[in-house]
Amino acid sequence: MASSSSNTPKESVVVDCGRRRTSCGYCRSSRHNSISHGMWAHSLTVDDYQDLLDRGWRRSGCFLYKPEMERTCCPSYTIRLKASDFVPSKEQLRVSRRMQRFLDGTLDVKKVDVMEDPTKSGIFTRPMSEESLAAGSENKDEVEKSLHYLSNQIDNVIHILIEKGEFPSGIQLPNASVKRVSQGKRKLLVNGSEDLLYSSNIAFQIAASIKRAQSCDKVVDDSKPARVCEKENDSSPKIIAEKLVASLDPTVKNSDLSIRACNGHINFYASSKQVSLNRSVQNAPVPKISRMKHDSGGNCLIGQVKRQKLEIRLNRSSFDPEEFALYRRYQLKVHNDKPQNVTENSYRRFLVDTPLIQVSPTGDSTVPPCGFGSFHQQYLIDGQLVAVGVIDILPKCLSSKYLFWDPDFAFLSLGKYSAFQEIGWVKENQVYCPSLQYYYLGYYIHSCSKMRYKAAYRPSELLCPLRYQWVPFDIARPLLDRKPYVVLSDSSILQNGESSLPQTTEDVMRRGFDDVGQEDANDVPMLDDEEMVESESECSDDEPDLETTSDDDPEIADVSKVLLGIKGSHVKYKDLRVVFGPEQQSYLESQLRRYRKVVGPLLSERIVYSLG
Repeated sequence: MASSSSNTPKESVVVDCGRRRTSCGYCRSSRHNSISHGMWAHSLTVDDYQDLLDRGWRRSGCFLYKPEMERTCCPSYTIRLKASDFVPSKEQLRVSRRMQRFLDGTLDVKKVDVMEDPTKSGIFTRPMSEESLAAGSENKDEVEKSLHYLSNQIDNVIHILIEKGEFPSGIQLPNASVKRVSQGKRKLLVNGSEDLLYSSNIAFQIAASIKRAQSCDKVVDDSKPARVCEKENDSSPKIIAEKLVASLDPTVKNSDLSIRACNGHINFYASSKQVSLNRSVQNAPVPKISRMKHDSGGNCLIGQVKRQKLEIRLNRSSFDPEEFALYRRYQLKVHNDKPQNVTENSYRRFLVDTPLIQVSPTGDSTVPPCGFGSFHQQYLIDGQLVAVGVIDILPKCLSSKYLFWDPDFAFLSLGKYSAFQEIGWVKENQVYCPSLQYYYLGYYIHSCSKMRYKAAYRPSELLCPLRYQWVPFDIARPLLDRKPYVVLSDSSILQNGESSLPQTTEDVMRRGFDDVGQEDANDVPMLDDEEMVESESECSDDEPDLETTSDDDPEIADVSKVLLGIKGSHVKYKDLRVVFGPEQQSYLESQLRRYRKVVGPLLSERIVYSLG
């Protein structure tokens, strides 16, 4: 059909690929249980793609697909949110405030310098120079070796004291553990604690073990009692710590450390040389200040804070080497993809190629200032690219497709932050384009826990897979808790007393209607519901269509000859009635019914069907 925009008189041209079977990335089934219907789009108007979204379709590059909800292993429901009705959660507001504090330079040093790794439990540091990273890594290794060495020395002393009879010999004593002392705890300790590095509470654990053994000896008469200390005070944490320190002191002095017993704790103090070494480590104790800046090594410096600048740029979808480098790093680090699978070609097919026909701004209230089409939204901090959101801007919505980000900035929860920004973008652009009201989050998959974060953007709606009616998530959720596939509009009819099945897409958009995850996440997340379906799929025409007769039928053979004669042409289904004679009408109508079923009656008349 011709686009509704006067400056793009092009048509949507698609190739029907039929049913597709793929391995499922959600339930990780070894069989090809993910079943969808596919179409390859040579071109697609934004109006037609908007209507396809409202019938449960999505795109991966130029490939369009729609889950066969009654057959597929993980039913996928289109989810959307009316931007003007969005009510952010406390967590979503916290993410926004964290970003602002980071830009202002007031984010707590512990949350800036040492953050959770998006791929595993642990820590990682802020972006630093290669020299600083190398030095920090070496120093951390030295600290870990020191902790391990001191723990082993305490264990050796405990065994010696057991042999001397200072500790009971008939009970199992715990292994020692030496830990670093945080800045906050150091403030509570005695004078001279500014050089305190490590501490162990092993004396308390030994005292508890001895006390339990003594209690058992009073109850069990027939068993041979364990040998215990003669005085009860000898088993107090304070006395035990003093005994351990007395035996450890000669050994520790050889390591440029001093050791003291303090109220049952065994504390290790460093020389001035050791203090300097440990404070160069990224997560070493540093003076806590309300405002800070960092040097090239990530160390905290007192002085005026340097504010950082966040830029958000909206560009037409095109290949950018810097974006691809970030995408590759993200896939390898966060998703653990194999390097050979993250290629420029696969990236282009997935996130750069688009069939959407670009619509330029018109200056009136029908198109936003950026126009319609496929875009890459870049997030830059002080000029450094930290995240890219791949989105489609359509007449009624912003459809979020994918987000990839710099793993070093995972502590900013860029998946959640970008969703927050995209919703805000929709609100802001309603002034220029009143029809632009919704934020589409892709597919919601209730049977996959990792995909449930989308319902955290409230109040959201799910698309009924049968009647294509939007149903509030709070109504749909109890039904989805019972089984994966549900005709959601049935619940809406019961709740409201009548169906609000839209007659046109305009009606669909009038009703007013949830966060990793990537990330953790997603993020999360991050919105990564679409993979390269076309690269993994296999055509499965082995299952006969119930509405299609056998190819052995003579009439069908005649139809095939006609199709062969015009193969490579672009025609509309309604025009095929002119090509076919009356004897082939039954077959033609069965094909038309099949096509209308997957794309809808309105679109089947508008979209051009490619025969070649």
